[in-house]
Formats: sequence, C-alpha cells, structure tokens
Amino acid sequence: MDATNRPERLYLDDLAVGDQFTSGTHALDAEQIVQFASQFDPQPFHLDAEAAQGSFFQGLAASGWHTTALTMRLIVKSMHFAKGVIGAGAEVSWPQPTRPGDVLKVTSTIIEIIPSRSKADRGIVILECITSNQQEQVLQRMVTKVLCFRKES
Repeated sequence: MDATNRPERLYLDDLAVGDQFTSGTHALDAEQIVQFASQFDPQPFHLDAEAAQGSFFQGLAASGWHTTALTMRLIVKSMHFAKGVIGAGAEVSWPQPTRPGDVLKVTSTIIEIIPSRSKADRGIVILECITSNQQEQVLQRMVTKVLCFRKES
C-alpha cells in the first residue's frame, strides 16, 4: 500500500507483508545524550566526551537504550496503529554507536502477520525496524512483535 493511500488509523486488515513505513527524523546532540545517560545509563562513555575518547567507543556515544527510546518515538509517529503501537517482545542489536550529530530515521517493514487463533479481534505484526543516520549507516536493528487490532464490525 502506498503511503499516500494509507488510512489515518491502521488496523490489522489494512496491513500486508512488505508494507514499509518511514519515520520523520530526530537530530541528536551531545546534550541529549548526556541528559539521557545521566538518568538512565550513567557510564563515562555516555556522560563525558573526554573520558569516552579512551573507551571502547573512542568518543561520546548514546546509550543503546537512548537509541531504542528515540526509535520508539519515531515509530509511534510514523505507524498510526489503531489503539496504539503495543509491543509484545523484541530482539535489538546496535551494529555501531549513535553519536552526537546523528540524525535518526526509522524504516519499519512488515515481515509477518499472524492473526490470533483465540481472539478474532487482533493479531501480531512482526516488524523489522532499522534506525539509520543521515549517512544511511545502520545504528540499530530491531525485530519486534506488535499487537494490532482488527476493525470492529
């Protein structure tokens, strides 16, 4: 389905394997990285650019959980599932660090749709969500299961 022809709210019956959703962007800076890390992942390579130089990352890097949180925000704004984007599990990998100056974008592709056998009003949509930067480098790959509802009859 072409993005311009999509309904405002998406239901299970509106979706097909191969459908793609591309988010808007989010520009990330050092201040955001340090602020998130201060609250949720207070490690030197997320908090201090100088200390990060001598780390595995060889420079300030966003927490993977920060990248995941930003990914979720971008997904919610680009996939208008009726009743919300309700996660039911995910596998996440970070092939390279997210850095200050990166502009994040998420491309989500439906790879499987599994109608519920016991609840006719819903199903599971399996998505591959690729978070990339302005150079199209993959920063995060997530395969996630999302609960999606059918239209009420």
